[in-house]
Amino acid sequence: MHLKQVISVVVILPLFFLYIIKLPPIFFLILLAAISVAAQTEFHSMYKAKGLIPLLGIIGGSIFLLSSYLLLPPHREPLDAHFVFFHHFILMLLFMILFSVRLFSVHDPSSALRDISPVITGFLYVPTLLLAQWYLRLHGYEWAVFLYGCVWVSDMLACVVGTKIGKRMLYKKVSPRKTVEGAFGSITGSILASLLLGSLMFDEIEIPTLILIGGAIGVAVIAGDLVESMFKRDAGVKDSSAILPGHGGILDKIDGVLFAGPILCLLIIVVL
Repeated sequence: MHLKQVISVVVILPLFFLYIIKLPPIFFLILLAAISVAAQTEFHSMYKAKGLIPLLGIIGGSIFLLSSYLLLPPHREPLDAHFVFFHHFILMLLFMILFSVRLFSVHDPSSALRDISPVITGFLYVPTLLLAQWYLRLHGYEWAVFLYGCVWVSDMLACVVGTKIGKRMLYKKVSPRKTVEGAFGSITGSILASLLLGSLMFDEIEIPTLILIGGAIGVAVIAGDLVESMFKRDAGVKDSSAILPGHGGILDKIDGVLFAGPILCLLIIVVL
């Protein structure tokens, strides 16, 4: 890792974990909304989407995340069907507004799908997948820390192993720097982090289950990383932005956790 990357990790990571652990859950949801705004903005910028339609997509993503506090506040059980519909209605309303704005603001219908597609994709890609982390936080801050800890160690070991011994390309057309060896490092790192964090925070979870969870997160991190690389190569950019010194953009840092969050939620429901 370069010096800028090490400094960023040493400074940002402890503050991030303290933020999750010490503050009430609503603050974590606000943080997710802020991350969503930044990541959607980067995604739109990659595809040169400008104007009112992308702005509405970003606003809609924040409202979608923040409104989940009404649907799923801490300690609410069971779910009310009216709140479920309200949350889904936000999606319906957003899409109806986007389509209507495109209809009346641009009188040429020939490029309608091209104008709307990056905004819809960005919405589904960022705030929709981020919502899984709110579900994790509702299960306890330990699960949010567990998720990010596994993803961080997965990324770190993938980088180290890939740099030191990586030779075989994993998916050259999408990401020429990622190797098979690095992918094994990613999965191994996630399993090791799962075993360590799981033993410290969840006494009731058995070792085979922690290995399964860690392995699944590792695979999800690889998939999320490759998907973002696919978007960047399609858009013709190296990084989603340069907002984080030595790390690229917000989207570059959350690509793995976007996929890992929903997988961990599913495993909590199915396995535990």
